[in-house]
Amino acid sequence: MKLFRSRGANDAPQATTSPLARVNALFEKGRYAEAEAEARALAANDSRYKALALSVAARSVGAQGRHDEALAEYDALLPVFGRGLGAEHPQTLALRSNRAQTLTALARHAECEAECAAVARTAARGTRPDSALIAAAARVGQIYAVNAQGRHTEAEALAREALAGHRTSDRITVALRLGLTRTLNAQGRHEEALREAESTEELSRSLSEDQRHQEAGAVDLALATALLGLGRDAEAGPRARAAHDACVSAFGPGHYRTAEARALLDRLDGT
Repeated sequence: MKLFRSRGANDAPQATTSPLARVNALFEKGRYAEAEAEARALAANDSRYKALALSVAARSVGAQGRHDEALAEYDALLPVFGRGLGAEHPQTLALRSNRAQTLTALARHAECEAECAAVARTAARGTRPDSALIAAAARVGQIYAVNAQGRHTEAEALAREALAGHRTSDRITVALRLGLTRTLNAQGRHEEALREAESTEELSRSLSEDQRHQEAGAVDLALATALLGLGRDAEAGPRARAAHDACVSAFGPGHYRTAEARALLDRLDGT
């Protein structure tokens, strides 16, 4: 669900040859432990990059399934970003969105919903190049949180609205379509969910490997859920196992998506 690299026209220096660019590249490649270690070293050794490097460290911590620790780091960084860049700067909004989506990983769904909605509204008013991207990413978290609270038709409407406004074939589109699939599965509309998940899988395969890392296991999880809902357990099983294996490999056993995949496997096993 974490969709931003640290960048911005008025931020601290971060050209493609900067140390921060290397930290970001490690994160984008899914090398989260290395990204965390290098980000912390950079923050300790170069004050120009400290806040931005620590934001990458927080994202990397969350990607490794240490959600409580990630939230604490975001809470410490948020006032720093607000003072240094301003409350409506893209970097501040991105940090808020990433923090909010950590809340839903901790099952604090109402808080995530409210914060993601606020970030999306603010970003939608922005004129910077990243504003629309930030708004769409925040909607991903909002859709997940609304669905998790049982308001599935509302989550579906949010997903369709967000997709209508985000027509780029990128990883955010994949995340939004997975959110739509989740709402359809939750409503028992498994045939529709299966078609959406299959189409999303095709889109995901068209993206670069770096663009797919943060959604590791998510497409297989969506497909397995739809297949199980249709009573096609023999097909659902391999997909669920693939989802679980991908999540453990990418994020570790403590990540919320790994837990979802494990729960689905337990359903298939009747435990």
